[in-house]
Amino acid sequence: MNPIDKIYSNQVGISFFWKKETHLTIPRVQLVFRDIGFLLTLNELKDFSDSCITTKQTQCCEECLDPQNCRSLLLRTPSEKIDLAVNKEELDQIHELINGTIFKVELKNWVKNISLN
Repeated sequence: MNPIDKIYSNQVGISFFWKKETHLTIPRVQLVFRDIGFLLTLNELKDFSDSCITTKQTQCCEECLDPQNCRSLLLRTPSEKIDLAVNKEELDQIHELINGTIFKVELKNWVKNISLN
């Protein structure tokens, strides 16, 4: 039996619920990309998405010879002690992973609430 319920995935990572945590009143999403995993609530995911938007507004260093692969963008994470050095492509993929996850979780919650009424 698979211990996870997949929510969303793209080229950079995957998000899922741990089946052992489905009984929690505030479920947390496991978000994994590169070799990093975050266990986040929906509100934390939304804050992370906002951090991606803020980071997208910053510029890469001007001296870059290879701006596509330069990891000069610093992405704030929901953990106040952890920031990630990313390049523009990674930032776009991480943001898409987070937003796709938020959409699927909110859709699941909406359908669940409709069926309860």
